Amino acid sequence: MKYNEQPIKLKLVVKFTIALIFLSVFHVFSQQKKFTGNPDTAFKVARELAFNKHRKQAQDTLLLILTKYPNYNDIRAFLASTYSWDGNYNKARKEFMNVLNKDPKRKTTWIAAINNELWSESPFKALELTTSALKHFPNNEEILLLKAKAQQNGKNPEDALETVQEVLLNSPKNSKAIEYKKGLIDALSYNTIGLKSSVDLYSDVFDPMQLHTLKYSRQTKYGSIIVKMNFNRRFQENGVQFEVDLYPRIANGLYAYVNLGFANTFLFPDVRYGAELYKSLPKSFEISAGFRALKYSSTTTIYTGSIAWYTGNSYWAFRTYITPNNSGSSKSGILNYRKYRNDANNYFSVSVGMGYSPEIDRFNFNGNENAIVKLNSQKFGGGYYFSSKNNKNLWGSTLGITHQEISFDPGNYFWIYSLSISWEVKFR
Repeated sequence: MKYNEQPIKLKLVVKFTIALIFLSVFHVFSQQKKFTGNPDTAFKVARELAFNKHRKQAQDTLLLILTKYPNYNDIRAFLASTYSWDGNYNKARKEFMNVLNKDPKRKTTWIAAINNELWSESPFKALELTTSALKHFPNNEEILLLKAKAQQNGKNPEDALETVQEVLLNSPKNSKAIEYKKGLIDALSYNTIGLKSSVDLYSDVFDPMQLHTLKYSRQTKYGSIIVKMNFNRRFQENGVQFEVDLYPRIANGLYAYVNLGFANTFLFPDVRYGAELYKSLPKSFEISAGFRALKYSSTTTIYTGSIAWYTGNSYWAFRTYITPNNSGSSKSGILNYRKYRNDANNYFSVSVGMGYSPEIDRFNFNGNENAIVKLNSQKFGGGYYFSSKNNKNLWGSTLGITHQEISFDPGNYFWIYSLSISWEVKFR
C-alpha cells in the first residue's frame, strides 16, 4: 500500500459512516407519524442532511419535528430557507411569515425572507418586507442594502442610490455600500460621449487612410440611440459622414438595429441604411438577420445574419455577409471571440475573417463598388478594452492585419495594417 492511500481510505470510511448514521436516523424518523425524539438532536441531523445534498430528507425530518413542536421557530425558519434554496418561493414565504408574525425581532429571518422575494423576482414584495423589517431594526445596513436592491430590481435605481447614500452617511467605510454605489452610478450613467481614431497602413498602392469618429449615445427605456460623425481622410481628400444608430426594444428577448447615414463625398456612400432583428434563444444563444444598403452611383444591398453564444465569461459570435450582384453572390464571414474580465466593459477579443464585404470595409475604392464585392480577403485582429475603477472612463485598442486582393489588379494582393484607439466617458 502506498503511503498516501491510508488517509484516503480513512476519509472514505468516515464519510460512509456519517452517511449511514444520517440515513439510519432518517429511517427511524420516517417510520414515525408523530415525533418522539429530542428536537435539538433531530434538528442537527436535519441541518447536516440539508447541507449534504439530502434536502428532501431534511425537509421531511423538519416537518416531523414541527408536528410536536410547532413553535420551534429556528426549525421553521430553516425549513423556509430550504424551500427558498429549492425555488419553492411560495412555500418559503408562508413559513417565513409564520415565524415573523410570532417573533418579529428575528433579523436573520427578515433577511432570509427578503432574499426569498428577490430570488423569486418579486421586488415590490421584497420592498414591503424591508419597510416592515426596518421598523424593528432601524438603520440596519444589511437590510437597507437589500432595500436598495429591491428598489433597483423594481426599476427605481434613483431611489436605490438614495438608500445606499443613507447607508454611507452612517457608515462611510461600508465596502459593500461603496461597491454598490459605484454600480448604481454606472447604471444611471445614461449618456456617453466617445472618440475613436483609426489608421490603415497599406503595403502598396495607397497612402494611409485615417478614420475618426465622434459619437454621442443615450440609453432610454425604449433602447439606445447613437449619433455619430465620421471623418475620413483618403486619397489626399477629406470627407464627413453623419449616422444615427437605434437599438429599440420590441419585446422580452427581442430587439432591433436600425441605421441611417448621409454623406456628400465619394469617400462614403451618399446614403446608407439598414435594419436587423435580434432574438434571444435558450442556452444563452442569440440569432439575428437583417440587411445593409449602400448607395454610391448605384445601390449595393448586403444581407447579413449572425449567431452568438454566451458561456461563462466568454462570448462567441459568427457573422456572415452575402452581397448579390449580376455575376453571382459574394460571401464573407467573420468569427469573433471575447473573454470578459470584471464586466462587459473589460475584455479582450480575437477575430478572424475571410471574404470582402463593403459593410465591414465600407469605404469605396474609386467608385468601383460592383467589382469590390468579389474581392478575396483574409483578416485577423485582436483588441483590448478596459475601464477606470468607477467605470466612468472606457478605453479600447485594436490591431489588425488584412491580406486583400487589389480591386483594379485582380489576382494581386496587398497587406493592410490597422490600428485603432478609443475613449468614452459616461455621465448622468
